[in-house]
Amino acid sequence: MAQPLMPHATAAWLVDNSSLSFEQIAEFCGLHILEVQAIADDTAATKLTGRDPIRAGELTHEEIEKGQADPDHRLKMHKEPDPIRRTKGPRYTPVSKRQDKPDGIVWIIRNHPDVSDGSIGKLIGTTRTTIAAIRDRSHWNMANIQPKDPVTLGLTSQRELDAAVAKAAKAAGAAPPTDTRLEGDREALIQELRAERDQHARDAEAALVAAEAGEPDTSDEIVPGIKDPFKRA
Repeated sequence: MAQPLMPHATAAWLVDNSSLSFEQIAEFCGLHILEVQAIADDTAATKLTGRDPIRAGELTHEEIEKGQADPDHRLKMHKEPDPIRRTKGPRYTPVSKRQDKPDGIVWIIRNHPDVSDGSIGKLIGTTRTTIAAIRDRSHWNMANIQPKDPVTLGLTSQRELDAAVAKAAKAAGAAPPTDTRLEGDREALIQELRAERDQHARDAEAALVAAEAGEPDTSDEIVPGIKDPFKRA
């Protein structure tokens, strides 16, 4: 069942301006009857300002009168509230992180200069005006801005940042950056594995030749010529 846009405030208005039962108000507003009772007794945790559902188009005078005349009448919504949609604009950033935005902007400008202001605005959730002020060092708090990774600050994700960097590199006609920090270690590990594989192959071949020549098995000897005393004969 559809509910008012502001159920608690609507319930407060109905309590003060109608003789509807608490059950009717609770059902219409999608609240528990004890919540309506607390609103009526003025013991709710928050003092509420009533919201007129008639002016909001959610109820009519006739519907309220029907409910007042018949306690068993269920109030019907006249018009469902329009869903709230967020308008287009910069990404929403929690208040606690907004002071970190300039630090993230400076970090991107220094480390990825090819990323456009539009892309930075989408990543950080800021405006071109702010980015331009940081670029020309006219930002009001420029002295206190320190470059910090926006991913670490929680302003964007690593995937989104990598996508923006790759897009900027493609637009500039350059190959996207690749991480080469582990190339040396990877090559060394490959050489070591190859050497171990070759050594195992030589050992297996030598053991096969020794077996065919009838040489005694020395696999149970700790030192050539001295057998392991703990191994059964």
